[in-house]
Amino acid sequence: MDSLLVSGIKHIESANYLAFGWGDENFYLNTPTWGDLTFSNGFRAAFLNSTTLMHVTRYEQKRLDWLEIKINAFELEKMNSYLRHTFQTNKDGEKIILKNKGYTSKDDFYKAKGSYSCFKTCNSWVNTGFKKSGLKSCLWTPFDFGLINKYE
Repeated sequence: MDSLLVSGIKHIESANYLAFGWGDENFYLNTPTWGDLTFSNGFRAAFLNSTTLMHVTRYEQKRLDWLEIKINAFELEKMNSYLRHTFQTNKDGEKIILKNKGYTSKDDFYKAKGSYSCFKTCNSWVNTGFKKSGLKSCLWTPFDFGLINKYE
């Protein structure tokens, strides 16, 4: 793992892989499964300015449903920079964790920059990171299949 990328992420020693997600704070905290989705939470996330979180999940082993994308050192550094700059930090430059708010013992939420909407989704956030890293990306993609189709 790249030490710049994981700096400030707790429990990193027990993980071989990290998954990063960005999204609406209220939706993340109050909709842990699609079964918990309410109209109010969905509407607020899609149409109202909102605070955001980074969702970091730790994995010990690679999952079979992951799509591998090979990148070079320059692209990795650009992606790491994009990720680092998505996290909000305190006055000491430390990432701001929401203690005991993860769904399991293998994930955590951190305060993030930006505002989520139906026009700036988690998938468009990933797409922007790919663009800034020089990777194949879409003009705009509110859904995951836009990027996935570029790499399958």
